[in-house]
Amino acid sequence: MVGETPVGRKIRAAEYLRMSTDHQQYSLQNQSAFNQGYAKEHDMELIVSYADSGKSGVTISGRQGLQQLIEDVTNHFVDIEVVLVYDVSRFGRFQDINEPAYYEFLLKLHGVKVVYCAEPISDAYPEASMLILNTQRFGAAAFSKNLSDKVFIGQVNLVKRGYRQGGAPGYGLRRQLIDDNHNAKQILTLGQRKSIQTDRVILIPGPEYELHVISKIFDMFTKEYKPERVIASELNREQIFSENRTLWTRGKVHQILTNEKYIGNNVYNRTSFKLKKTFIKNDKSNWIRCDNAFEPVIDKSVFNQAQNIIRLRSCRLSDEKLLDNLKSLYEKKGYLSGFIIDEEDLMPSSSVYRNRFGGLLRAYSLINYTPEHDYSYIDVNRKLRTYHSEMVESFIFKIHSCNGLSERITDSSLLRVNDEFGLSIIISRCQQRSQRRRRWKIRFERILSPDITVVVRMDEGNKYPLDYYIIPAIDNLYDELFINDMNPLLLELYRFDSLEPLFEMIERTTLEEAV
Repeated sequence: MVGETPVGRKIRAAEYLRMSTDHQQYSLQNQSAFNQGYAKEHDMELIVSYADSGKSGVTISGRQGLQQLIEDVTNHFVDIEVVLVYDVSRFGRFQDINEPAYYEFLLKLHGVKVVYCAEPISDAYPEASMLILNTQRFGAAAFSKNLSDKVFIGQVNLVKRGYRQGGAPGYGLRRQLIDDNHNAKQILTLGQRKSIQTDRVILIPGPEYELHVISKIFDMFTKEYKPERVIASELNREQIFSENRTLWTRGKVHQILTNEKYIGNNVYNRTSFKLKKTFIKNDKSNWIRCDNAFEPVIDKSVFNQAQNIIRLRSCRLSDEKLLDNLKSLYEKKGYLSGFIIDEEDLMPSSSVYRNRFGGLLRAYSLINYTPEHDYSYIDVNRKLRTYHSEMVESFIFKIHSCNGLSERITDSSLLRVNDEFGLSIIISRCQQRSQRRRRWKIRFERILSPDITVVVRMDEGNKYPLDYYIIPAIDNLYDELFINDMNPLLLELYRFDSLEPLFEMIERTTLEEAV
């Protein structure tokens, strides 16, 4: 247990709760109730709670609760002696058992011990305790690995039977929900998922105007010999939008020209990201496929003709020339990715490099480029969480100064304004896609059901607001939305340089002033 404490003083404790998306037996509330019972029995006082809801335990990435706990302890922002966790698996199912040991040791260095309430481990025999703890960590890790293997086998079986396994359908296609007797039920829109386990999803052709655009893309490419960049430019000039009313790019056109789903083939496992480890582009021999699974939207002979053109235009380039082009692009951009390669004018597509050199990483190594994952976003996100709290408080102050009323709904970021409508504030981090391209991702808080969502778009340094999008719920059809530097006109109708129009709407006047 924890060291001696003065008589009459309770041990100051925090608790950490976690629940993944696989319907754990113990909810966050049940974990907390158990921890509170343990604290009462051992003369502890729970003063703060950290939680990660719907988060996998195989990595610390994305687990803001655990990250915040470690940050608060190591920076002495919180005065505690122990952290209560329901069991070892709730702390994490890390695939390297040294990782949870590292986090525990980091807390211990700052005077905080991790206690597993449902699995009390005695300190009387430290060697035995360490052996038991490592065994439990191994069991927690093995559970995730076994579950991952079982899920993958199930997904492979469904793919081979012609069912769609996750991902957006793509332009010109729609996700059709069917029951276990293959009867059509409904078309799934963006963000919708099946709710009945026996239901399945297949791809079907989309609206006629989208199918016409796809045919037009293939005709321009195979008959008029126009490259992807030119096709994208012409579609944008004709105000023909891509998915979600976004502009066409070279990469989007290339994806349509090369993806086999447009000829009805179901291809799975092109890439893998098992157990939150390295993102891998798998060799074609490891792809799982079911040909003729869906109704095709383009003739197979036309599709094959497009593939031949793509192959022939790269065959003219030697390996040396391809690598020279790749090196020049690296020197120009400062970093490389499949997206960067596909978006570059007069550059062979990333698929050419994968086919010629056995993968992008192999091509990178030949030009002495080692990609490094950028974890700076973690620090940025931490600062933006603080900024979000400050923004909410600023809203409350401003609303009150406008003679309005505001109430913060407990344990959420939703504000109830003038007892008339709910308002949600979202901070959108700026993501630098290239030297001249920026993107902002918005995850709408559907579970809060706000009537108005205020999106604060941050500048390149993610320090100051760039502008604001004020979006009413009645016009919001998305769970997620990407905003670029150039956006469709309909989206720009909601953009404002300041929030004064919103506060003018909120401001209340006296009856005498109104008269």
